[in-house]
Parts: sequence; structure tokens; C-alpha cells
Amino acid sequence: MSGRPVVLWSAPRCRSTVFSRSVAARGDFLVLHEPFSHLADFGREEVEGVECRTEAEVIGRLLELARDRQVFVKDTTDFRYPGVLADERFLRGARHTFIVRDPGEAIASHYGLNPELGRDEIGFAWLREIHDRVLEVTGAAPPVVDAADLVAAPERTLRAYCAAIGVPFLEHALSWSPGGLPGWEKTARWHSDASGSGTISAAVSSRPPLDVPGHPVLGPYYRHHLPHYAYLRERRLRVA
Repeated sequence: MSGRPVVLWSAPRCRSTVFSRSVAARGDFLVLHEPFSHLADFGREEVEGVECRTEAEVIGRLLELARDRQVFVKDTTDFRYPGVLADERFLRGARHTFIVRDPGEAIASHYGLNPELGRDEIGFAWLREIHDRVLEVTGAAPPVVDAADLVAAPERTLRAYCAAIGVPFLEHALSWSPGGLPGWEKTARWHSDASGSGTISAAVSSRPPLDVPGHPVLGPYYRHHLPHYAYLRERRLRVA
């Protein structure tokens, strides 16, 4: 995959961070954490020693880095990225992949960390927008991972993903020493479960279950995003 970065797009709280932790455990990818989200949130992002202040600069840096090494980028759609949507060079020049999770679970997890979250930053609608733009520009359906499959059958799911992006599956990437990755510092509280784990597994919450569909605020958010989740999940990699 040298010459073509791999990007994993995710709505927030869809287990994309632990997925990227597994990719880092392979040892053959440079793993970059949320450069587009950090740019939108903080106004700048340093990507391997180069400060970027626009989406175009991030895109250029990612493509530059991928010329002579394998690059994996994990990012989240709590923001909309018009620069990504408009850049056909990047849409064709990167291998765009996606991960989804039941929006009731994702919203409950998101709400636990951000009780003021707004409807759009839940991210499934913007995730689908990128998916459909990739499909439009490339003519090829991008791989979609279901986080439920990832947790229930990590090895089979990662094997399917590796086959889809054209890299060998490495069994040692199923476990690692607990700890964070470079780039997690800015948003560390969002990654405590992934930092504390050494495998792909469902985190056990100490909070009581939240009835997201029945919640007066979150329920309408859930119903807004549910069709986008269902659309993407229908296109998921089928794990044997």
C-alpha cells in the first residue's frame, strides 16, 4: 500500500480508536490520529513534523508521507470536511474505508463524554457523505467494517479488512501492550478505554444503560442518523 494512504473514517465512538491501535501493533504502518478532526477543532495540526492549517495542506502531507511508507489515518466525522469532499486527487489517491456502530450505542457513549453534543456531530450523516463521494469519484464500493463484527470476531473481521485493502493479515496485531499512541494526548479522555486495553473487546461501562431512542433530546438525533447507519451497515464486509 506504499504510495496510497489508507484512511479509516468513523463517526465518533464507533471503536475506530481500538481498530487503529491494532493497526499500529502490526508494526508496518505509520499510524496518524485524526488530523482532519484536530485541524477542525484546534485550527492547526502537526502531521509528522509539518504544521498544517488547511485541509488541503493535510491532504498534501498525507500523500507525501505515503510515497515511501505505508500510512494509516484514522479520523472521525464529528466535523464535515468540504476540502476532502472536493479533492478528487485525494478521493482517488487514498484507500478510503469506513467503520460503523449501532447508533444507539455510539450516541450513548458520546453523550457520556459530551452531554452537550449536537445532532450533526454524531457524525453518521457526514460519514455517509464521504462514503458516497468516494463511490461517486472512484466507481468502487469502499470497505465498511461493522464494529459489532469487530468485537465479536476480531480475527475474522481484521482478516476481511486486510484482504479488502490488499495487505497481509498479521496475527500478532490482535494484542498489544496497553498504552496510547502519538496524537492521543490532545483528546486523551476520549481514548481511555482503548489506552487501557490490550485487545479488541467491548468496554464495560459502569453507567446505567441509556434509552437513546426514548430520550427527549437524543431520540430525534438517533432517528436522524439511523438511516445513514443502516445504509452503510448494509454495505459492510461480510465476515464468515
